[in-house]
Amino acid sequence: MIEFKRHRRLRHTANLRSMVRETVLKKEDLIYPIFVIEGETNKKNEVASMPGVYQISLDLLEEEIKTITELGIVSVIVFGVPKEKDEVGTSAYCETGIVQQAIKKIKELNHELVVIADTCLCQFTNHGHCGVIENNMILNDPTLDLLAKTAVSQAKAGADVIAPSNMMDGFVAAIRHGLDEAGFAHVPIMSYAVKYSSSFYGPFRDAAHSAPSFGDRKTYQMDPANRLEALREAESDVLEGADFLIVKPALSYLDIIREVKDHFSYPVVAYNVSGEYSMIKAASLNGWIDEKAVVMEKLLSMKRAGADLIITYFAKDVAKWLS
Repeated sequence: MIEFKRHRRLRHTANLRSMVRETVLKKEDLIYPIFVIEGETNKKNEVASMPGVYQISLDLLEEEIKTITELGIVSVIVFGVPKEKDEVGTSAYCETGIVQQAIKKIKELNHELVVIADTCLCQFTNHGHCGVIENNMILNDPTLDLLAKTAVSQAKAGADVIAPSNMMDGFVAAIRHGLDEAGFAHVPIMSYAVKYSSSFYGPFRDAAHSAPSFGDRKTYQMDPANRLEALREAESDVLEGADFLIVKPALSYLDIIREVKDHFSYPVVAYNVSGEYSMIKAASLNGWIDEKAVVMEKLLSMKRAGADLIITYFAKDVAKWLS
């Protein structure tokens, strides 16, 4: 008789498989993105390229937060769609800006909800880039001052976590210094530490109205071909004071999630981006895949790769399925 291992013994029943399961997805792992529109009332606009995802006006936040709370989701990340834009993204750091208004409202509705503020300029500039522009060049250091101002204004509004997504060199150091100087040393930074210049972001730009009006973001976002550079980027952010490390996108960069998790003893966040969402939604609406099964397998792969938390547009659906 040929000797061999009987691995199937541990797969015999559903309860047995559950007992030996190595990776678990929980509601507490999920962060749900919210898009809030400025200067509108009673507006709930479905994003054409992201079925099931909506831009909502400030007055509809109560209903949205009630739903999120009842589902058991404990964290949201807030994006603003401003009424007016200018060259330097003034409304990003205005104390009455849409993100700041939304943060205050959410904390009033549910003080326990962890509110993360996306900290960038691209949604607020009329050119759609993440920094100050001069002669069609994105200027690094002048942008840092504006990012720090934005982070402080969001912390003043009540944000529990600041999540800078711009990929300027030194952005974590500038924001950490700004927060500390303003009395917010207790507010953590969830850095978009490893953010690739990806083709998977297209639908998000419909949701946030943040497409660049010229060129692209390849001079500040990372080349998808690079692995070691991701570790250098993450290391810089750790040294500058980051408390969480985001890898974005997630699905095509599971190897990077694992590398970051193996090299740094910090919470790692996978951003399950808009293109990853829209592909599954499109296939599901056409009846080509089982949406629930595919989504759960995909998010589980991110946890297995090393992600502690997942930013995902599927959060509400997943919370229902986990219930």
